[in-house]
Amino acid sequence: MASKASLLFALSLLFTACLARQRQQQQDQCQLRNIEALEPYDIIQAEAGVTEIWDADNQQFQCAGVDFIRHRIQPGGLLLPSYVNTPILAFIERGRGVNGVILPGCPETYEYSQDQQFSGERRGQEFESQDRHQKVEELNQGDVVAIPTGAAHWLHNDGDSELVAVVFFDTQSYNNQLDEYHRRFFLAGNPQAQSQQHQQGRPQIQRQQQQGRPRRQGQWQGRQFQNSGNIFNGFDAEFIAEAFKVDRDTAEKLQGQRDQRGHIVKAQQGLQIIRPQQTRQHQQSRRGSSGPFDPRQQHQGRRGSGGWSNGFEETICSLKLKENIENPSHADFVNPQAGKIANLNSFKFPILKHLQLSAERGELQRNAIQSPHWTINAHNLLYVTDGTLRVQIVNNEGNSVFDNELREGQVVVIPQNFAVIKRAGEQGAKWVSFKTNDNAMIANLAGRVSAISSLPVDVVANSYQLSREDAQRLKFSQRETVLFNPNYRSQGRASA
Repeated sequence: MASKASLLFALSLLFTACLARQRQQQQDQCQLRNIEALEPYDIIQAEAGVTEIWDADNQQFQCAGVDFIRHRIQPGGLLLPSYVNTPILAFIERGRGVNGVILPGCPETYEYSQDQQFSGERRGQEFESQDRHQKVEELNQGDVVAIPTGAAHWLHNDGDSELVAVVFFDTQSYNNQLDEYHRRFFLAGNPQAQSQQHQQGRPQIQRQQQQGRPRRQGQWQGRQFQNSGNIFNGFDAEFIAEAFKVDRDTAEKLQGQRDQRGHIVKAQQGLQIIRPQQTRQHQQSRRGSSGPFDPRQQHQGRRGSGGWSNGFEETICSLKLKENIENPSHADFVNPQAGKIANLNSFKFPILKHLQLSAERGELQRNAIQSPHWTINAHNLLYVTDGTLRVQIVNNEGNSVFDNELREGQVVVIPQNFAVIKRAGEQGAKWVSFKTNDNAMIANLAGRVSAISSLPVDVVANSYQLSREDAQRLKFSQRETVLFNPNYRSQGRASA
């Protein structure tokens, strides 16, 4: 008994040491002295599109515990079914499509059959005219799609223009128990067939080099596409045939060893998908609606534990998995002369409570400014979708770690509590942000409701060595709240 107790004690110490080392490594990753605007590092080509990948080893991503990619799917293209080890938030930047998320244990509520009576003689023929599957969603520009960890999903471009979807992965989620990277498990195809690593990249893509340490050779490619097939490839064909009750030839097609199309394939003659008889206009009018949700669900942190607090039918299966963040009803801050900001959190989009993620859509008009602020409880990945955005980021030592202009398609990570200010360029700017908390909160430094305006006048005066009159002017001169009119400064001087 004594030796067993000693062993358990030793294992406990080892486990504690491992946790402490992991925590220290995470803290070290966030000792950022310089942040850079990031662009795609690699390109994975396929028959009907490409996937652009940011460097998962970049110190910014390692600090925030996130990863980021962008899919460009041609008309008629199908992103093959797969699942990953992290929760996902995807944003439809351009185009339209159809998306399916397979939730284990949920019923296949979309079905069609010409004849519900299946006789033994006609059974094989009637398979050709029947189908049933879990529900699908029509996606439009501005939609945010939430995908739980391990849920298989697919995406089809049924429009006549390119579909662009940016995808955010929370690799530090409590649901990810593999490692610090997102890993994709394909259910179909042969992902390695047309993948390649571009050493020079396309003209608009500049390869980003790792800050302060060498990149692990072939690491991303090893996790995702290179030298990898779909999950059926690793099973014996005879086992597959027996499990599905199909012949060996069909089983080998599931393995996809001779499939040369890559991970995004061209759908033959379009996809025949069961969906409600509704126009897209009607679908768009329903964007602001929210599906049923069980309020008793336990709230968990990124590193916590727990799960759904009720049965499948009342929670997971009925949850809404998409919401359009560009719906005017989601706007939280609006200034007609400066811009608008909309936040999508777990109060508006309940599934985000389980994913522990949220999103923000921002728009600034020409030269307009968003109040300097910090995010209280989340890291923030900012992706510019239109125009240019001047961004300055300051760390806890009061040093500038980023002062640059972000162009369309560039990404920057703003660590928790780092102060940031944004100003739009001459053409204005739009962005989408992904945050690692389902109810991310910001604290403004300037404006009508801010840290400075909330301090007593004498505290302001003594803190900044100002006269009481100047302290009052500092507190009350800016009468706008979050979005500042670019002409306000000149107007203020004129009135003074």
